Amino acid sequence: MSAMSFSSTMATCSESSILRPRHICSDGLRITVRSCPLQAAASYFRGRVRLSGADTNMCRRFRGLKSWILERLNFHLQSEKCPPARESKRSRSQNRSQLTCTLETGFSNEERPTPASSSNLDVSDDTVTSIESPPRLHTSSPSTATDVSRTPSLCIAVIGATGELARGKIFPALFALYYSGFLPENVAIFGYSRKNMTDEDLQSIIASTLTCRVDHQENCGDKMDAFLSRTYYINGGYDNKHGMSKLNYHMTQIEGGNKSNRIFYLSVPQEALLDVASCLASCAQTQKGWNRVIIEKPFGFDALSSHRLTQSLLSKFQEKQLYRIDHLLGRNLIENLTVLRFSNLVFEPLWSRAYIHNVQVILSEDLATQPGRYFGNYGIIRDIIHSHVLQTIALLAMEPPVSLDGEDIRNEKVKVLRSIRELEPKDVILGQYKASKENHVDVSLNRLTPTYFAAALYIDNARWDGVPFLVKTGLGLIKHQMEIRIRFRHVPGNIYHGCVGHNIERATNELILRDVPDEAILIKVNNKIPGLGLKLDSSELNLLYKDKYKSMEVPDRYEHLLLDVIDGDNHVFMRSDEVEAAWNILSKILNEIDKENMSVELYEVGGRGPVGAYYLWANHGVPWPEE
Repeated sequence: MSAMSFSSTMATCSESSILRPRHICSDGLRITVRSCPLQAAASYFRGRVRLSGADTNMCRRFRGLKSWILERLNFHLQSEKCPPARESKRSRSQNRSQLTCTLETGFSNEERPTPASSSNLDVSDDTVTSIESPPRLHTSSPSTATDVSRTPSLCIAVIGATGELARGKIFPALFALYYSGFLPENVAIFGYSRKNMTDEDLQSIIASTLTCRVDHQENCGDKMDAFLSRTYYINGGYDNKHGMSKLNYHMTQIEGGNKSNRIFYLSVPQEALLDVASCLASCAQTQKGWNRVIIEKPFGFDALSSHRLTQSLLSKFQEKQLYRIDHLLGRNLIENLTVLRFSNLVFEPLWSRAYIHNVQVILSEDLATQPGRYFGNYGIIRDIIHSHVLQTIALLAMEPPVSLDGEDIRNEKVKVLRSIRELEPKDVILGQYKASKENHVDVSLNRLTPTYFAAALYIDNARWDGVPFLVKTGLGLIKHQMEIRIRFRHVPGNIYHGCVGHNIERATNELILRDVPDEAILIKVNNKIPGLGLKLDSSELNLLYKDKYKSMEVPDRYEHLLLDVIDGDNHVFMRSDEVEAAWNILSKILNEIDKENMSVELYEVGGRGPVGAYYLWANHGVPWPEE
């Protein structure tokens, strides 16, 4: 074996350093040397190591040690594209201490083997002589080194960690996953923002928002402490390139040079998204695992701006790395769409224009629900219709996918979106609530910013030709409601026509998937009223989740979506072609609004919305849904 120079080594060792027992060779040989392992390795590679036992196959027996040494030496090579992150005084002190521990034992402080794990090892006491001291190095070792045999680590960085979304939703969801065992024990959570804070400051902010679910109360305090101890803060400052380099440096320390995966949640304003994403791509991605980037809606302002955003992101990342998140798609209702349809034989044969008369998607928010921070500029069309409503329709109307793989489902969704007819002004009703400060809603909205949207959409394909998909969504309405109503056609030649009363619509079968106010699956059927004579009634067969699963607390939708990202399940996250297809459906309406060619009807806060929506339903032959 050729000699190896250790002139670039960055650690010093004393003659009294002792290598403790560690399994460094694949064949189980364990060697104890009475000197620094780096010095022993250096001398060995120069051909100066002498061991008792006259072993002739030294290369094979030391290959584990060599790999470990090289891993440590090459660990801190910095990318030429990114500026080196400055190391704090506290970090340097911790690193020196950790390096000593790791070099002496082969393990970090957290990973020392228990006596039981090494009690059966045959360790030689033969010494190694003729050791030459290597030159002194100036580097630091990861503050938390991990054993290469452990499960690959996961680092999650929340960019914009001090914002309302991060504090109120993201960190609590991460803790819930950690507590339930869906995050690895060695996970590291990083908060990144521009504020001058410490790890303890961030932990204090997060701690006030963490709770344990009703069905998981055991060791809640201990789990909370463990989660917070794995939470770190990075002050990115106003130079994102330097900030992302700093984030990468600290992530690399935690990962310890092992295979690792990273998730970046970009909870940042839209105007900062491209700069943050670009710096992240060049300075903070791991080369030893996968990188996934979560992007919050809205995904552009219109078709043109969205196209530019998409092209910029795809120049930095692969499509499979991008997860465009919409929290409304994390509801159990959305997951039930495909489960109910494709796992029950009773529904799939009926799922077409031959049996379904209309589909209604209803999302109304009451006064208790406040619009997001972007709503004033984007309105309900860009904020809710573009992603949530159109994705719901795509999942409901798509053809059966080849498999449950995310790409197979996305392929079918985009076919539906491309088949949806471009909306015409005559098929749309816009509204805006009129309110005062006493109503506790935003009263500074632009007069053209809609807070209510009702429309009739048509899918021009063989399965759904002629079936109206009616959408009704608004803010500041009488109640909070989220449901999908699938109304079937009348029974042809119904022999019981004279027994159902004057309202024939009440005798129509209907499937209702409800998320709010009480999650349920309801089926309206006709039955005979008990007693003499023949009189029919319309009744509901219902599955109420609060009764059926009363002992279970429903996880928050951010938990669902974050777990999907960790698992690589992207079926409810919009792909670039889905984003483009959705904008194409809405572009004409948005252009007409910008040109002030469409009127916005005012409605009272706490009311039922614009009167025009009632007429829109009637124009398409659909009775107004019961409220």
